[in-house]
Amino acid sequence: MPTIFSKIINKEIPANIVYEDDLVVAFLDISQATKGHTLVVPREPFQNIFEIPEALAAHVFLVATKLATSIKSAFQADGMNILSNNGEVAGQTVFHFHLHLIPRYDKEELKFPLKNNMGNLSPEEYKERARLIRAALL
Repeated sequence: MPTIFSKIINKEIPANIVYEDDLVVAFLDISQATKGHTLVVPREPFQNIFEIPEALAAHVFLVATKLATSIKSAFQADGMNILSNNGEVAGQTVFHFHLHLIPRYDKEELKFPLKNNMGNLSPEEYKERARLIRAALL
């Protein structure tokens, strides 16, 4: 089933496209969480980061880097959040991999509910978590 992003990519519904090439399309997010909020979307509809081929992911991030610099310059942003929700539990609502480029102008304009567990973990727990990730690397 085509996603809303597929419909934008195929020009079936309108969008404010800021960049496109053979692999990627970038357009303004309709929510505009901040001025210049842009989505970078591969043309091919991989559901999430766990499915996208590495070479395509590298291209998506290359385009995101160029666009982030352009957005920062165009709007005199002080910073940029680059966000990708992968899986329903992570807040993904459109199941077509994409990156959000969210320009930041003020620390208080957006809040992310990330819990800081820095004081709750022992050095051994950190070491074990790092070991498990290294062991799972493909």
